[in-house]
Amino acid sequence: MRKIRLDKFLANMGVGSRKEVKDLIRKGLVRINDAIYKSPKATVNPNEDKVEVNGEQIIYKPFIYLMLNKPAGYITATEDRVHKTVLDLIRDEDKVLDPFPVGRLDKDTEGLLIITNDGKLAHHLLSPNKDIFKTYIAHVQRDITEEDIEAFQNGLELDDGYQTKPALLKSLGDKRVEVKITEGKFHQVKRMFEARGNKVVYLKRVSMGDLNLDEELKLSEYRELTDEELAILREGFTQ
Repeated sequence: MRKIRLDKFLANMGVGSRKEVKDLIRKGLVRINDAIYKSPKATVNPNEDKVEVNGEQIIYKPFIYLMLNKPAGYITATEDRVHKTVLDLIRDEDKVLDPFPVGRLDKDTEGLLIITNDGKLAHHLLSPNKDIFKTYIAHVQRDITEEDIEAFQNGLELDDGYQTKPALLKSLGDKRVEVKITEGKFHQVKRMFEARGNKVVYLKRVSMGDLNLDEELKLSEYRELTDEELAILREGFTQ
């Protein structure tokens, strides 16, 4: 890996803002391989050099992987001039590596959203050819029928003529259903129910593949994925 400026490296690792880390460097609080460097322009190889701030080693992390329990009212984008985005829920120190949401959830849809800067993994998770199920819990206007379940299993023609891939539909009782799809077309779950003369009144994504939303996360809260959870997402993924 090529070398990068010391101040940029420290800022990217969440030590502080570019200005804050420059102050730390000039005060002699930063060491590279046990030697003090007072120039922000000093360079480091993150994979080879040992960098310490105030005696604490800074571990290089090129990627960030976050699990967010998305609330309604936020759009799944990195920026928007009008609406609040899911990145508005992320702390500044977790945005230094320029993460982005994996796929989309509608503005009024809640639940599991992965936010990362790992483009290859994101592509893997979103590729229709991988057939990775995304599981939703929906509240609908009327109870579903066996005919609805069969129609979802066979794939549905949406209002624009698009034929969806087979989906799994299961009744949870009291107009609550579980839906599993492998695609992510615009408003797909809602449009699939509309194709059956039904309407979604509440929608929440609870899993992606075998990764489940952490029930301890309240709406708007997020945390880093554990190594075990990341391994689940990477199943079948090759660099």
